[in-house]
Amino acid sequence: MAAHPDDEVLGCGATSARLAAEGHEVHFAILGEGITARHRGQSDAEANQKEQLHKHAHAAATKIGAKSLEIHKLPDNRLDTMPLLDVVKIVEELVGRIRPEVVYTHHGGDLNVDHGVVYRAVLTATRPMAGQPVREIYAFEVPSSTEWAFQRLEPAFRPNVFVDVGRTIETKIAAMECYESEARKFPHPRSPEALRALATRWGSVVGCNAAEAFELVRSVRP
Repeated sequence: MAAHPDDEVLGCGATSARLAAEGHEVHFAILGEGITARHRGQSDAEANQKEQLHKHAHAAATKIGAKSLEIHKLPDNRLDTMPLLDVVKIVEELVGRIRPEVVYTHHGGDLNVDHGVVYRAVLTATRPMAGQPVREIYAFEVPSSTEWAFQRLEPAFRPNVFVDVGRTIETKIAAMECYESEARKFPHPRSPEALRALATRWGSVVGCNAAEAFELVRSVRP
Protein backbone atom coordinates (compact mmCIF):
# COMPACT_ATOMS: atom_id res chain seq x y z
CA MET A 1 0.00 0.00 0.00
CA ALA A 2 1.89 3.03 -1.27
CA ALA A 3 1.30 6.74 -1.67
CA HIS A 4 2.99 7.35 -5.02
CA PRO A 5 4.20 5.42 -8.06
CA ASP A 6 7.72 4.14 -7.30
CA ASP A 7 7.21 3.97 -3.50
CA GLU A 8 6.17 0.34 -3.83
CA VAL A 9 9.44 -0.53 -5.57
CA LEU A 10 11.65 1.60 -3.35
CA GLY A 11 10.04 0.34 -0.16
CA CYS A 12 9.60 -3.38 -0.74
CA GLY A 13 10.40 -4.15 -4.38
CA ALA A 14 12.96 -6.86 -3.73
CA THR A 15 10.87 -8.47 -1.00
CA SER A 16 7.82 -8.41 -3.27
CA ALA A 17 9.83 -10.02 -6.06
CA ARG A 18 11.00 -12.75 -3.68
CA LEU A 19 7.44 -13.38 -2.45
CA ALA A 20 6.13 -13.55 -6.03
CA ALA A 21 8.90 -15.97 -7.01
CA GLU A 22 7.98 -18.15 -4.03
CA GLY A 23 4.39 -18.38 -5.23
CA HIS A 24 2.68 -15.78 -3.09
CA GLU A 25 0.15 -13.37 -4.58
CA VAL A 26 1.51 -9.83 -4.55
CA HIS A 27 -0.85 -6.89 -5.07
CA PHE A 28 0.22 -3.25 -5.34
CA ALA A 29 -2.14 -0.41 -4.47
CA ILE A 30 -0.96 3.15 -5.10
CA LEU A 31 -3.25 5.80 -3.69
CA GLY A 32 -1.83 9.01 -5.18
CA GLU A 33 -1.40 10.02 -8.81
CA GLY A 34 2.18 11.12 -8.17
CA ILE A 35 2.79 14.07 -10.48
CA THR A 36 0.67 17.20 -10.01
CA ALA A 37 2.63 18.62 -7.06
CA ARG A 38 5.40 19.40 -9.54
CA HIS A 39 3.22 21.82 -11.52
CA ARG A 40 1.18 24.93 -10.80
CA GLY A 41 -1.84 23.91 -12.81
CA GLN A 42 -3.36 21.28 -15.06
CA SER A 43 -2.02 21.10 -18.63
CA ASP A 44 -1.86 18.69 -21.53
CA ALA A 45 1.84 18.14 -20.77
CA GLU A 46 1.03 17.29 -17.16
CA ALA A 47 -1.71 14.89 -18.20
CA ASN A 48 0.72 13.16 -20.55
CA GLN A 49 3.35 12.91 -17.80
CA LYS A 50 0.78 11.37 -15.48
CA GLU A 51 -0.20 8.82 -18.11
CA GLN A 52 3.42 7.93 -18.72
CA LEU A 53 4.12 7.61 -14.99
CA HIS A 54 1.23 5.19 -14.57
CA LYS A 55 2.43 3.15 -17.54
CA HIS A 56 5.83 2.96 -15.87
CA ALA A 57 4.13 1.71 -12.69
CA HIS A 58 2.49 -1.13 -14.60
CA ALA A 59 5.80 -2.02 -16.23
CA ALA A 60 7.52 -2.06 -12.83
CA ALA A 61 4.78 -4.28 -11.37
CA THR A 62 5.30 -6.72 -14.23
CA LYS A 63 9.04 -6.83 -13.52
CA ILE A 64 8.34 -7.59 -9.86
CA GLY A 65 5.80 -10.28 -10.68
CA ALA A 66 2.82 -8.62 -9.02
CA LYS A 67 -0.59 -10.12 -9.72
CA SER A 68 -2.31 -6.73 -9.76
CA LEU A 69 -1.68 -3.00 -9.60
CA GLU A 70 -4.26 -0.33 -8.83
CA ILE A 71 -3.67 3.43 -8.93
CA HIS A 72 -6.34 5.52 -7.21
CA LYS A 73 -5.14 8.94 -8.40
CA LEU A 74 -5.61 10.93 -5.20
CA PRO A 75 -3.99 14.40 -5.26
CA ASP A 76 -0.21 14.31 -5.14
CA ASN A 77 1.36 15.59 -1.91
CA ARG A 78 -2.05 16.84 -0.80
CA LEU A 79 -3.48 13.83 1.01
CA ASP A 80 -3.42 15.87 4.21
CA THR A 81 -6.06 18.15 2.66
CA MET A 82 -8.50 15.25 2.35
CA PRO A 83 -10.65 13.90 5.17
CA LEU A 84 -8.76 10.89 6.51
CA LEU A 85 -11.99 8.91 6.34
CA ASP A 86 -12.02 9.21 2.55
CA VAL A 87 -8.58 7.61 2.35
CA VAL A 88 -9.51 4.97 4.91
CA LYS A 89 -12.56 3.97 2.87
CA ILE A 90 -10.37 3.28 -0.17
CA VAL A 91 -8.05 1.09 1.90
CA GLU A 92 -10.99 -0.69 3.51
CA GLU A 93 -12.44 -1.50 0.09
CA LEU A 94 -9.11 -2.87 -1.09
CA VAL A 95 -8.67 -5.01 2.01
CA GLY A 96 -12.23 -6.29 1.81
CA ARG A 97 -11.87 -7.24 -1.84
CA ILE A 98 -8.31 -8.59 -1.97
CA ARG A 99 -8.23 -9.86 1.61
CA PRO A 100 -4.45 -9.74 2.11
CA GLU A 101 -2.87 -11.53 5.03
CA VAL A 102 0.16 -9.22 5.11
CA VAL A 103 0.38 -5.52 4.30
CA TYR A 104 3.54 -3.54 3.60
CA THR A 105 3.14 0.21 3.76
CA HIS A 106 4.83 3.50 4.61
CA HIS A 107 6.49 4.43 7.85
CA GLY A 108 4.66 7.05 9.88
CA GLY A 109 7.71 9.21 10.46
CA ASP A 110 8.59 9.90 6.81
CA LEU A 111 9.25 13.43 5.60
CA ASN A 112 6.64 13.16 2.83
CA VAL A 113 3.22 14.09 4.19
CA ASP A 114 1.37 11.62 1.94
CA HIS A 115 3.35 8.73 3.42
CA GLY A 116 2.13 9.59 6.90
CA VAL A 117 -1.49 9.80 5.76
CA VAL A 118 -1.31 6.40 4.05
CA TYR A 119 0.27 4.86 7.14
CA ARG A 120 -2.52 6.20 9.34
CA ALA A 121 -5.19 5.10 6.86
CA VAL A 122 -3.79 1.57 6.70
CA LEU A 123 -3.72 1.22 10.48
CA THR A 124 -7.29 2.50 10.70
CA ALA A 125 -8.61 0.31 7.88
CA THR A 126 -6.96 -2.84 9.27
CA ARG A 127 -8.06 -2.58 12.87
CA PRO A 128 -7.76 -6.08 14.41
CA MET A 129 -11.44 -6.82 14.74
CA ALA A 130 -13.16 -10.15 14.15
CA GLY A 131 -12.99 -11.10 10.48
CA GLN A 132 -10.00 -8.88 9.71
CA PRO A 133 -7.87 -10.76 7.13
CA VAL A 134 -4.70 -8.73 7.74
CA ARG A 135 -2.55 -10.55 10.27
CA GLU A 136 0.73 -8.68 9.82
CA ILE A 137 1.65 -5.08 8.97
CA TYR A 138 5.17 -3.94 8.11
CA ALA A 139 6.38 -0.38 7.57
CA PHE A 140 9.04 0.11 4.92
CA GLU A 141 11.53 2.89 4.33
CA VAL A 142 11.47 5.00 1.16
CA PRO A 143 14.87 6.38 0.15
CA SER A 144 14.74 10.20 -0.13
CA SER A 145 11.91 10.42 2.40
CA THR A 146 12.47 8.21 5.43
CA GLU A 147 16.11 9.11 5.99
CA TRP A 148 15.56 12.77 5.04
CA ALA A 149 13.45 13.19 8.16
CA PHE A 150 16.77 12.68 9.99
CA GLN A 151 14.89 10.97 12.84
CA ARG A 152 13.44 14.37 13.84
CA LEU A 153 9.87 13.31 13.07
CA GLU A 154 8.16 10.78 15.26
CA PRO A 155 8.12 7.87 15.15
CA ALA A 156 11.67 7.36 13.90
CA PHE A 157 12.24 4.37 11.62
CA ARG A 158 13.54 1.50 13.75
CA PRO A 159 13.65 -1.66 11.62
CA ASN A 160 13.38 -4.98 13.38
CA VAL A 161 12.52 -7.33 10.50
CA PHE A 162 14.92 -8.00 7.64
CA VAL A 163 14.34 -9.96 4.43
CA ASP A 164 17.24 -11.56 2.57
CA VAL A 165 16.93 -10.21 -0.99
CA GLY A 166 20.29 -11.30 -2.35
CA ARG A 167 18.56 -13.03 -5.26
CA THR A 168 16.05 -10.27 -6.05
CA ILE A 169 17.80 -6.95 -5.44
CA GLU A 170 18.59 -6.68 -9.15
CA THR A 171 14.91 -7.23 -9.94
CA LYS A 172 14.18 -4.22 -7.74
CA ILE A 173 16.80 -2.18 -9.60
CA ALA A 174 15.32 -3.23 -12.97
CA ALA A 175 11.80 -2.35 -11.78
CA MET A 176 12.97 1.07 -10.61
CA GLU A 177 14.53 1.68 -14.01
CA CYS A 178 11.02 1.41 -15.48
CA TYR A 179 10.31 4.73 -13.75
CA GLU A 180 12.15 6.93 -16.21
CA SER A 181 10.98 10.17 -14.58
CA GLU A 182 11.62 9.06 -10.99
CA ALA A 183 15.05 7.43 -11.12
CA ARG A 184 18.02 9.65 -10.26
CA LYS A 185 21.77 9.59 -10.70
CA PHE A 186 24.18 8.85 -7.87
CA PRO A 187 24.54 10.11 -5.17
CA HIS A 188 20.75 10.52 -5.02
CA PRO A 189 19.17 7.89 -2.70
CA ARG A 190 17.00 6.58 -5.57
CA SER A 191 19.97 5.85 -7.84
CA PRO A 192 20.83 2.20 -8.58
CA GLU A 193 24.14 2.54 -6.74
CA ALA A 194 22.48 3.94 -3.63
CA LEU A 195 19.74 1.30 -3.63
CA ARG A 196 22.33 -1.46 -3.86
CA ALA A 197 24.37 0.19 -1.10
CA LEU A 198 21.32 0.40 1.17
CA ALA A 199 20.54 -3.28 0.63
CA THR A 200 24.19 -4.17 1.24
CA ARG A 201 24.23 -2.13 4.41
CA TRP A 202 21.16 -3.85 5.86
CA GLY A 203 22.53 -7.19 4.71
CA SER A 204 25.72 -6.57 6.63
CA VAL A 205 23.67 -5.79 9.74
CA VAL A 206 21.96 -9.20 9.68
CA GLY A 207 24.59 -11.39 8.04
CA CYS A 208 23.60 -11.71 4.40
CA ASN A 209 24.62 -10.12 1.11
CA ALA A 210 21.56 -7.88 0.71
CA ALA A 211 18.43 -7.18 2.73
CA GLU A 212 15.39 -4.94 2.88
CA ALA A 213 14.48 -3.56 6.30
CA PHE A 214 11.04 -3.22 7.84
CA GLU A 215 9.51 -2.19 11.11
CA LEU A 216 6.93 -4.64 12.40
CA VAL A 217 3.77 -2.75 13.30
CA ARG A 218 1.57 -5.68 14.27
CA SER A 219 1.58 -9.46 14.06
CA VAL A 220 -1.42 -11.54 15.14
CA ARG A 221 -0.88 -15.28 15.29
CA PRO A 222 -4.04 -17.41 15.09
